[in-house]
Amino acid sequence: RKLLLVGPPGTGKTMTASVLAGELGLPLFLVRLDALITKFMGETAAKLRQVFDAISEVRGVYFFDEFDAIGSQRGMSNDVGEIRRVLNSFLQMIEHDQSNSLIIAATNHPEILDHALFRRFDDVIEYHAPSFEQSAQLLRARLGAFAPKPLPLKSLAEVAAGLSYAELRRAVDEAIKDALMHDASAVTTDALRTALAERKMLHQRLNNKNSHPHAGPAEK
Repeated sequence: RKLLLVGPPGTGKTMTASVLAGELGLPLFLVRLDALITKFMGETAAKLRQVFDAISEVRGVYFFDEFDAIGSQRGMSNDVGEIRRVLNSFLQMIEHDQSNSLIIAATNHPEILDHALFRRFDDVIEYHAPSFEQSAQLLRARLGAFAPKPLPLKSLAEVAAGLSYAELRRAVDEAIKDALMHDASAVTTDALRTALAERKMLHQRLNNKNSHPHAGPAEK
Protein backbone atom coordinates (compact mmCIF):
# COMPACT_ATOMS: atom_id res chain seq x y z
CA ARG A 1 0.00 0.00 0.00
CA LYS A 2 3.04 2.28 0.38
CA LEU A 3 5.35 2.28 -2.64
CA LEU A 4 8.59 4.09 -3.43
CA LEU A 5 9.38 4.38 -7.16
CA VAL A 6 12.98 5.20 -8.09
CA GLY A 7 14.59 5.74 -11.47
CA PRO A 8 15.57 8.32 -14.09
CA PRO A 9 13.04 10.75 -15.60
CA GLY A 10 10.72 9.51 -18.32
CA THR A 11 10.76 5.83 -17.34
CA GLY A 12 7.14 5.49 -16.17
CA LYS A 13 6.91 6.40 -12.49
CA THR A 14 4.07 8.91 -12.89
CA MET A 15 2.32 6.64 -15.37
CA THR A 16 2.46 3.82 -12.83
CA ALA A 17 0.55 5.93 -10.30
CA SER A 18 -2.00 6.85 -12.95
CA VAL A 19 -2.47 3.24 -14.09
CA LEU A 20 -2.84 1.98 -10.52
CA ALA A 21 -5.53 4.57 -9.84
CA GLY A 22 -7.33 3.65 -13.06
CA GLU A 23 -7.19 -0.09 -12.45
CA LEU A 24 -8.41 0.30 -8.86
CA GLY A 25 -11.09 2.82 -9.78
CA LEU A 26 -9.69 5.35 -7.29
CA PRO A 27 -9.05 9.08 -7.71
CA LEU A 28 -5.42 10.13 -8.24
CA PHE A 29 -4.18 13.02 -6.10
CA LEU A 30 -0.87 14.68 -6.99
CA VAL A 31 0.79 16.09 -3.88
CA ARG A 32 2.86 19.08 -4.99
CA LEU A 33 5.74 19.32 -2.54
CA ASP A 34 6.78 22.73 -3.91
CA ALA A 35 3.38 24.05 -2.80
CA LEU A 36 3.76 22.46 0.63
CA ILE A 37 7.16 23.91 1.50
CA THR A 38 7.13 27.43 2.98
CA LYS A 39 9.67 29.61 4.76
CA PHE A 40 7.62 29.75 7.96
CA MET A 41 8.64 27.36 10.70
CA GLY A 42 6.04 24.67 11.36
CA GLU A 43 3.75 25.64 8.48
CA THR A 44 5.06 22.98 6.08
CA ALA A 45 4.58 20.20 8.64
CA ALA A 46 1.06 21.48 9.31
CA LYS A 47 0.24 21.32 5.59
CA LEU A 48 1.67 17.81 5.48
CA ARG A 49 -0.62 16.85 8.36
CA GLN A 50 -3.60 18.11 6.30
CA VAL A 51 -2.48 15.85 3.42
CA PHE A 52 -2.37 12.79 5.70
CA ASP A 53 -5.76 13.73 7.15
CA ALA A 54 -7.11 13.68 3.58
CA ILE A 55 -5.39 10.33 2.97
CA SER A 56 -7.36 8.90 5.91
CA GLU A 57 -10.66 10.52 5.00
CA VAL A 58 -10.74 10.11 1.18
CA ARG A 59 -9.58 6.79 -0.22
CA GLY A 60 -7.39 7.32 -3.27
CA VAL A 61 -3.91 7.10 -4.77
CA TYR A 62 -1.73 9.89 -3.35
CA PHE A 63 1.35 10.57 -5.46
CA PHE A 64 4.32 12.44 -3.97
CA ASP A 65 6.48 13.32 -6.98
CA GLU A 66 10.12 14.53 -6.74
CA PHE A 67 10.09 13.19 -3.22
CA ASP A 68 13.75 14.07 -2.61
CA ALA A 69 12.53 17.67 -2.05
CA ILE A 70 11.69 16.65 1.53
CA GLY A 71 13.27 13.20 1.77
CA SER A 72 16.98 14.02 1.48
CA GLN A 73 19.37 12.64 4.07
CA ARG A 74 19.52 14.39 7.40
CA GLY A 75 22.98 15.74 8.07
CA MET A 76 23.87 16.50 4.45
CA SER A 77 26.00 19.61 3.83
CA ASN A 78 23.01 21.47 2.38
CA ASP A 79 20.65 20.28 5.12
CA VAL A 80 17.99 22.84 6.07
CA GLY A 81 16.54 22.68 9.58
CA GLU A 82 12.92 23.16 8.50
CA ILE A 83 13.16 20.43 5.84
CA ARG A 84 14.67 18.10 8.44
CA ARG A 85 11.67 18.70 10.68
CA VAL A 86 9.32 18.08 7.75
CA LEU A 87 11.09 14.79 7.00
CA ASN A 88 10.78 13.71 10.63
CA SER A 89 7.07 14.56 10.50
CA PHE A 90 6.61 12.58 7.29
CA LEU A 91 8.38 9.55 8.76
CA GLN A 92 6.04 9.58 11.76
CA MET A 93 2.90 10.16 9.69
CA ILE A 94 3.55 7.44 7.12
CA GLU A 95 4.52 4.96 9.84
CA HIS A 96 1.28 5.54 11.74
CA ASP A 97 -0.94 5.71 8.65
CA GLN A 98 -3.61 3.00 8.79
CA SER A 99 -5.81 4.29 5.95
CA ASN A 100 -7.09 2.41 2.91
CA SER A 101 -5.35 4.76 0.49
CA LEU A 102 -2.27 4.06 -1.60
CA ILE A 103 0.73 6.26 -0.91
CA ILE A 104 3.23 6.44 -3.76
CA ALA A 105 6.44 8.47 -3.67
CA ALA A 106 8.75 8.88 -6.66
CA THR A 107 12.28 10.21 -7.02
CA ASN A 108 14.97 10.51 -9.67
CA HIS A 109 17.65 10.60 -6.96
CA PRO A 110 17.35 7.62 -4.58
CA GLU A 111 20.98 8.03 -3.53
CA ILE A 112 20.19 11.19 -1.53
CA LEU A 113 17.09 9.86 0.24
CA ASP A 114 17.29 9.39 3.98
CA HIS A 115 17.85 5.70 4.77
CA ALA A 116 15.02 5.68 7.31
CA LEU A 117 12.55 6.29 4.48
CA PHE A 118 13.12 2.94 2.80
CA ARG A 119 11.88 1.07 5.88
CA ARG A 120 8.59 3.00 5.83
CA PHE A 121 7.58 1.73 2.39
CA ASP A 122 6.18 -1.74 1.70
CA ASP A 123 8.14 -2.02 -1.54
CA VAL A 124 10.73 -0.12 -3.58
CA ILE A 125 10.37 -0.47 -7.37
CA GLU A 126 13.29 0.44 -9.63
CA TYR A 127 12.80 1.87 -13.12
CA HIS A 128 15.40 1.86 -15.88
CA ALA A 129 15.89 3.26 -19.37
CA PRO A 130 14.44 0.97 -22.07
CA SER A 131 16.54 -1.86 -23.50
CA PHE A 132 17.17 -2.19 -27.23
CA GLU A 133 14.18 -4.54 -27.59
CA GLN A 134 11.90 -2.32 -25.50
CA SER A 135 12.84 0.74 -27.56
CA ALA A 136 11.95 -1.14 -30.75
CA GLN A 137 8.61 -2.27 -29.30
CA LEU A 138 7.72 1.26 -28.23
CA LEU A 139 8.63 2.71 -31.64
CA ARG A 140 6.42 0.16 -33.40
CA ALA A 141 3.48 0.66 -31.01
CA ARG A 142 3.67 4.47 -31.02
CA LEU A 143 3.95 4.74 -34.81
CA GLY A 144 0.90 2.55 -35.38
CA ALA A 145 -0.61 3.17 -38.81
CA PHE A 146 1.94 5.93 -39.46
CA ALA A 147 4.86 3.46 -39.56
CA PRO A 148 6.92 3.61 -42.77
CA LYS A 149 7.07 0.47 -44.90
CA PRO A 150 9.44 -1.20 -44.50
CA LEU A 151 10.09 -0.25 -40.88
CA PRO A 152 13.84 -0.57 -40.04
CA LEU A 153 13.32 -1.11 -36.30
CA LYS A 154 16.84 -2.34 -35.61
CA SER A 155 18.60 0.70 -37.05
CA LEU A 156 16.06 3.09 -35.50
CA ALA A 157 16.49 1.50 -32.07
CA GLU A 158 20.25 1.97 -32.43
CA VAL A 159 19.73 5.69 -33.08
CA ALA A 160 17.40 5.83 -30.06
CA ALA A 161 19.82 4.15 -27.65
CA GLY A 162 19.98 6.02 -24.34
CA LEU A 163 16.62 7.77 -24.67
CA SER A 164 13.88 7.28 -22.09
CA TYR A 165 10.38 6.05 -22.89
CA ALA A 166 9.05 9.62 -22.69
CA GLU A 167 11.74 10.95 -25.01
CA LEU A 168 11.09 8.18 -27.54
CA ARG A 169 7.37 8.95 -27.47
CA ARG A 170 7.98 12.67 -28.05
CA ALA A 171 10.33 11.99 -30.98
CA VAL A 172 7.76 9.70 -32.66
CA ASP A 173 4.98 12.24 -32.05
CA GLU A 174 7.12 14.96 -33.63
CA ALA A 175 7.65 12.85 -36.75
CA ILE A 176 3.91 12.06 -36.95
CA LYS A 177 2.99 15.76 -36.63
CA ASP A 178 5.43 16.57 -39.42
CA ALA A 179 3.79 13.92 -41.63
CA LEU A 180 0.31 15.29 -40.89
CA MET A 181 1.38 18.83 -41.77
CA HIS A 182 2.54 17.55 -45.16
CA ASP A 183 -0.68 15.56 -45.75
CA ALA A 184 1.26 12.28 -45.62
CA SER A 185 -0.29 9.03 -44.39
CA ALA A 186 2.99 7.72 -42.95
CA VAL A 187 6.21 9.13 -41.56
CA THR A 188 9.42 8.75 -43.52
CA THR A 189 12.36 6.87 -42.09
CA ASP A 190 14.56 9.94 -42.53
CA ALA A 191 12.13 12.16 -40.60
CA LEU A 192 12.02 9.60 -37.79
CA ARG A 193 15.80 9.36 -37.64
CA THR A 194 16.06 13.14 -37.53
CA ALA A 195 13.50 13.42 -34.71
CA LEU A 196 15.29 10.75 -32.69
CA ALA A 197 18.71 12.33 -33.29
CA GLU A 198 17.45 15.79 -32.23
CA ARG A 199 15.89 14.35 -29.10
CA LYS A 200 19.13 12.53 -28.32
CA MET A 201 21.14 15.72 -28.78
CA LEU A 202 18.84 17.55 -26.36
CA HIS A 203 19.09 14.63 -23.91
CA GLN A 204 22.90 14.76 -23.96
CA ARG A 205 22.93 18.54 -23.57
CA LEU A 206 20.69 18.36 -20.51
CA ASN A 207 22.77 15.55 -19.02
CA ASN A 208 25.95 17.57 -19.48
CA LYS A 209 24.30 20.60 -17.86
CA ASN A 210 23.13 18.52 -14.89
CA SER A 211 26.57 16.93 -14.52
CA HIS A 212 28.29 20.33 -14.40
CA PRO A 213 25.71 22.74 -12.92
CA HIS A 214 28.34 25.28 -11.86
CA ALA A 215 30.79 24.86 -14.72
CA GLY A 216 32.40 28.09 -15.86
CA PRO A 217 33.22 29.11 -19.42
CA ALA A 218 35.31 26.65 -21.38
CA GLU A 219 39.02 27.32 -21.51
CA LYS A 220 40.45 28.36 -24.87
